[in-house]
Amino acid sequence: MLHGTGVGRGAVVGPVVQVHGAPEIDPQEQVGADAADAHRVMAEAFDAVAARLGEQAAAARGTLAEVLGATAQMAADPALRAQTLARVDAGEPAVAALDAVVDGFAAMFEQAGGYLAERVTDLRSVRDRVAAHALGRPAPGVPVLERASVVVADDLAPADTAGLDLALTLALVTERGGPTGHTAIIAGQLGIPCVVQVRGATDLPEGTEVAVDAAAGVLTVDPDDAVRAAVESRRVALAQLGEDTAPGRTADGHDVALLANIGTAEDAERLVDAAVEGVGLFRTEVLFLGRDAAPTEDEQVATYARVLTALGRRKVVLRTLDAGADKPLPFVTQPGEENPALGVRGYRLVRVAEELLRTQLRAVARAAEQTGTDPWVMAPMVATADEARRFAELAREAGVRTVGVMVEVPAVALRARDVLAEVDFVSLGTNDLAQYTMATDRLRGELADLLDPWQPAVLDLVALTADGGRAADRPVGVCGESASDPLLALVLVGLGVTSLSMAPSAVPGVRFALGRHTLERCREMAAAARSARTAVDARAACLALADADVREVLALG
Repeated sequence: MLHGTGVGRGAVVGPVVQVHGAPEIDPQEQVGADAADAHRVMAEAFDAVAARLGEQAAAARGTLAEVLGATAQMAADPALRAQTLARVDAGEPAVAALDAVVDGFAAMFEQAGGYLAERVTDLRSVRDRVAAHALGRPAPGVPVLERASVVVADDLAPADTAGLDLALTLALVTERGGPTGHTAIIAGQLGIPCVVQVRGATDLPEGTEVAVDAAAGVLTVDPDDAVRAAVESRRVALAQLGEDTAPGRTADGHDVALLANIGTAEDAERLVDAAVEGVGLFRTEVLFLGRDAAPTEDEQVATYARVLTALGRRKVVLRTLDAGADKPLPFVTQPGEENPALGVRGYRLVRVAEELLRTQLRAVARAAEQTGTDPWVMAPMVATADEARRFAELAREAGVRTVGVMVEVPAVALRARDVLAEVDFVSLGTNDLAQYTMATDRLRGELADLLDPWQPAVLDLVALTADGGRAADRPVGVCGESASDPLLALVLVGLGVTSLSMAPSAVPGVRFALGRHTLERCREMAAAARSARTAVDARAACLALADADVREVLALG
């Protein structure tokens, strides 16, 4: 048995297929007849790779489209290209020049931390593809699947994931990565069982039969009949849960809205017949990625109207542009930030590009008017009541009626009552809230224990926010990854959270867990979790209070 960090609740059995690594290339290998020819070949390679990634992004949907668009933008980055070609012009071997420039950018990204540190895998994927194209070698990535398989890799870049045949991909397993990295996010969006940080996975021979249990975070090599039977039992149980279309509520009838996280209009259109009560997080930055200039107001109106039309009268919560130094956009990113996670990002962009926000808010209001709907709009990375007030003023001035903010910064949780006096609702982004509470980069897989959403300190901040919501009679939602954990969802409801938003594939398990517990039992679990000294103790205390059928069907441990 190999252990890692699981994403999702599914379990499968299948043969291993290993992802091809980067081609073995001698950095001194000759490219072109001379320096001028090498310049031409490398320029063509950059163009080809950027174009191919752009095509993959255009053909993809949702979160995958978002991350592929960002990788295509990286391949087209003028600085990466210019620095490489300058070294080639100076006579340096082309691949060695590319390696040196990429290593320099990778070091800067790792030092910056946050989202940029996670992009190092994508940066090196771009390097490998450019080098392979320049030398006429096959591009690295996922091989063509001939049968349903478990795809194993050291790590998967977005471009690798784009090459997956989803009809034949049973599960994803990686040695590196983290629970909030690209592989995990995409797997969650697609509903594919996934386990990351599995040491020894890439040593498994091709074709080895393995059982992948995402709920337990375990990969079992050569599973016996008992393990196979357990996997099949889980598959049947989860399929049955997916047939339940009832609204979210506890066993004693307390309503809890179950919502979906989306990134594109196509995501919204796939929810037309889905058993969700709306969208709790529409990541609008997907529309901005991979572009040299912001989308026009009319372009934004068209996209937002598609989303609102697809959801009809169901709730839609739209997050304004969440970008900045940690999600770089060429037309707004601030250069030279030493710590992007604490820099000009999210709502703070209003300090340097207020018209960008005003345009987006006008577009939302126009789309709402066209569709006769009332979308909720919230700003990310708000830190003070004054910022909340100013955002509300801008939104209402543009014609938005229901205005909120994200709770990602501990300061907002601590002063939730003041913030909620300015806006109509708040939504907790528990990934960033944990990052800032624990002073830990949320994309560093080796620090996952500190970022555990069961950390009592993080739960205390959720409780403070919910208390502020009750005092102000305002809704308090959660749209971070913790909402998709059925056991933690019970705790969040017990703390006073009124809605839970997650990847659509996670909704059936959360609905089932809620329906088997009363609100009072949820409150008991919340109290037990907050009384614990550690994250491990908090989860164990709640597990002991959970319904036995829920523990078994959802493999909660």
